Amino acid sequence: MKEKAFASYHPIILFVYFTVTVFITMFTMNPVLLGISFVGSIAFCGMLIGGKELLKSLAYSVPILIVIALTNPLFSHNGETILFFLNDNPVTAESIWYGVAIAVMIISTYYWFKCYHAVMTSDKFVYLFGRFLPKLALLLSMTLGFIPKLKRRYREINDAQKAMGIYTSRSYVDRMRSKIRVLSILLTWSLENSVDTADSMRARGYGLKGRTSYAIYRWHKRDTIMACLAFALSIGIIWLMFSGYGGFNYYPTLASVDISVLAFILYAGLFILMFLSTVIEIKENVLWRYLRSKI
Repeated sequence: MKEKAFASYHPIILFVYFTVTVFITMFTMNPVLLGISFVGSIAFCGMLIGGKELLKSLAYSVPILIVIALTNPLFSHNGETILFFLNDNPVTAESIWYGVAIAVMIISTYYWFKCYHAVMTSDKFVYLFGRFLPKLALLLSMTLGFIPKLKRRYREINDAQKAMGIYTSRSYVDRMRSKIRVLSILLTWSLENSVDTADSMRARGYGLKGRTSYAIYRWHKRDTIMACLAFALSIGIIWLMFSGYGGFNYYPTLASVDISVLAFILYAGLFILMFLSTVIEIKENVLWRYLRSKI
């Protein structure tokens, strides 16, 4: 499988990029900024995992977004625009919009982390932090790869159990026992693999003082260009946000979106930053198809 274009950049660039995007997404409630982050994360995720997998992901993430948005008014009754009363408690338009903003922020963060997992492999993470925090880097690397491994191994064990005729019984109790057996095998397999990995890394001298390791990652000219562009955009965006141009109030009434010149510069800068990775992927795909057409 061909490596994605954005994933071929230096690990430092990738780690800083995702750190900035997640930081901005989590520390703003401005609907314009959240909307840009939301669309940017979904667009980049679609470029990484494909349209079909993205639709499957949206099939359960969009309902979660709706549930979060509709749940907030049940607990928060702030706001001046009362729509109706539910159990003698006011449901306000401001609380609904605040719930929508919270839901968009959560889903956007989820998709940025999903993109991070697809781009930042465990070897890149160990390369970044293995020299300074070897044990923590190994632990986090194993943890980040734990869920996809569990899902893959669950399918393998489940398919093997089906091939052995374990699920032929129509009894609900027998089926529950079969699922518990699969879960037990999965946990045992995972624990044994974790112990084997730790013993293997210890045998190779991982984390010992003075130990050197070979790295395939090299800093290139395009990494410098990317670093300068991302750094300039990030500093400008964060400065404008902390200067108050990215602020937005939902209570007691909805504030109006800032349309000043500096606010538009903030929106444009965030748009470029959030869609930078997607543009790189699109450019690489177009170039790849053009070169294939010349063969």
